[in-house]
Amino acid sequence: MPPVSDQSTTKPIAAPERSLQQRMEALQRANDIRSRRAQLKRDLKAGRQPIHELLLNPPDYLDSAKVFDLLLAVPKYGRVKVNKILTTCRISPSKTIGGLSERQRTELVELMRRR
Repeated sequence: MPPVSDQSTTKPIAAPERSLQQRMEALQRANDIRSRRAQLKRDLKAGRQPIHELLLNPPDYLDSAKVFDLLLAVPKYGRVKVNKILTTCRISPSKTIGGLSERQRTELVELMRRR
């Protein structure tokens, strides 16, 4: 019987080393994005920001936000209703705002305007 090669001994590719300055800048950007998203969700909940504008023309800091999470912030939209809407529009619950196609984006806005 020939010997079996052990592929688990290969080294994983490590991420490049980051300087303290680079890590601090990345942390600051991440904190800024989190605080802006939190404020946006509060504005959605209070009715100060319409969801349609955000879906059609999202700001940069929303590109990596989940569509599911954003829709949950809209008043009167819970998990069941949001899942039903996403299923109707053929959008995965893990899809990000930046990852929506034009078809998905316009279909979602049309459906949200009807409700």
